[in-house]
Amino acid sequence: MTTYLLAGGGTAGHVNPLLAVADALRARDPEAEVLVLGTREGLEARLVPERGYELLFVDKVPFPRRPNRAAAAFPARFPRAISQVRGHIAQRGVDVLVGFGGYASAPAYIAARRENVPFVVHEANARPGLANVLGARRAAGVGVAFAGTPLKRSKVVGMPLRREIVSLDRDALREEAAAYFGLDPARPVLLVFGGSLGAQRLNAAFGEGHGEGWRAVVDAGWQLLHVTGERSELVDPGAAGYVVRRYVDRMDLAFSLADFIVSRAGSATVSEISALGIPTAYVPYAVGNGEQALNASSAVRAGAAILIPDAEFTGDRVRSEIVPLLADEARRAAMTAAAASVGTRTGTQNVVAMIDDALRA
Repeated sequence: MTTYLLAGGGTAGHVNPLLAVADALRARDPEAEVLVLGTREGLEARLVPERGYELLFVDKVPFPRRPNRAAAAFPARFPRAISQVRGHIAQRGVDVLVGFGGYASAPAYIAARRENVPFVVHEANARPGLANVLGARRAAGVGVAFAGTPLKRSKVVGMPLRREIVSLDRDALREEAAAYFGLDPARPVLLVFGGSLGAQRLNAAFGEGHGEGWRAVVDAGWQLLHVTGERSELVDPGAAGYVVRRYVDRMDLAFSLADFIVSRAGSATVSEISALGIPTAYVPYAVGNGEQALNASSAVRAGAAILIPDAEFTGDRVRSEIVPLLADEARRAAMTAAAASVGTRTGTQNVVAMIDDALRA
């Protein structure tokens, strides 16, 4: 029996690909032991047990980025975290470790090396996190979601995706999706969303009382499905062909209905949209170190998407750039075809193959 230890967490961007790989390993061999390493503070503390996996804990020890109290404690706390992981590896007889970044991964890579256990690194973002930069140096295999990600000895394997995305038949679900959202399946649909919390910039550009870009979309003969985020206070004008939802728990249906998308450019969002071959305008979140723009860059280079800077995205920009693109059927068809060169639905299988190679080495 093989024992796998999957390390990562903190955010959905780390937890979701981890769970996709865990599900694939368990489905392939129900007798295998699939364990997850995470912190008590991250999303994994809730999501991993909910999916039925045992979660082993390690202390959350951020790398110091400025001189403060946490930095002063780091020299004592980080070795303790490594020791915790070494204990888990030895006690559970771990055969291979897979790291997805985040606080749990950095001590896990060092612990695995000291215990002579092979480990694999997967990086979901085009700009890698520090834990994976360090881990890639000694990993048995390094996989990245996006071409051009600067990690040593890496290869593009794509993103491990949710099962409902991997198996999604958009054409077969279009009628059901239209009924679910109260839209006409025979008319094209623009899907606008900004992630689970929404995106104020997108809401302002499209929403009632702000940029009112929705009017131009509807006047162009398109329907608009606008997912605003749970905290949004955007007013629903109740207009025909314009559906406003705070939250959608069936994104598979939203994607099935989408003929074009306007969205943020988180790594999972870009990977799912590219895998499904939907032409998109990305409006990267401007806060951070620019990783969202980098996530979208391979799709933009391939011609599958366009990128509009956050500060420039207004109702006027919707009317001057998005609406003409919606009217250009030939260009949208070319964008759809281009998505096939950057998107993949086999990210999970590709990571599992890397794990198998590490075990055989």
